[in-house]
Amino acid sequence: MSQQEKEFEIIVNQFSKQLYRYAYWLSKDNGIAEDLVQETFLRAWKSFDSLKNVHAVKSWLYTIMRRENARRFEKKNAKLENSKVEYIEEEHQGDTLRNVFISEESSLNLHDTLGQLPKTYSEPLVLQVLGGYSCQEIATIMDLTPSNVMVRLHRAKKMLREILLEKEFQESYEKVVLASAA
Repeated sequence: MSQQEKEFEIIVNQFSKQLYRYAYWLSKDNGIAEDLVQETFLRAWKSFDSLKNVHAVKSWLYTIMRRENARRFEKKNAKLENSKVEYIEEEHQGDTLRNVFISEESSLNLHDTLGQLPKTYSEPLVLQVLGGYSCQEIATIMDLTPSNVMVRLHRAKKMLREILLEKEFQESYEKVVLASAA
């Protein structure tokens, strides 16, 4: 095994789980998430010589994954245009995010709530929470300015807070109505 292969194997072992969590968040499907991770590492291996800064490997991998996910939709849209078939949104299947949240129910609730946010706002928040990225790193990955990332994070948290408060209010209201009806 060459030195380059050993270095790449270390990278794969170090970042596989993180990339899987992010891929699962993007796809909401175990199989697609695994495929995204595999495609990400395949593309990374092919261009490993072009990686100039070893300290930027995490951002580099996440950027590759975002592009792979975008390619997935480009392929899907091209197939749909060619076959003239109506697009039917796939139902959520599979497990919730692995090893990220305490209970399955809370992870589904949080995943659903994040899904209500526009992708413009949810993606930087997920990169910060799941990926552990700084604003500067998120800016690099998403090709934005750091100030734009901070604005998006602030708005995402504000929207998330409003959605959760409304959900809590609705649940409390339903409990009062059910209690009074009994």
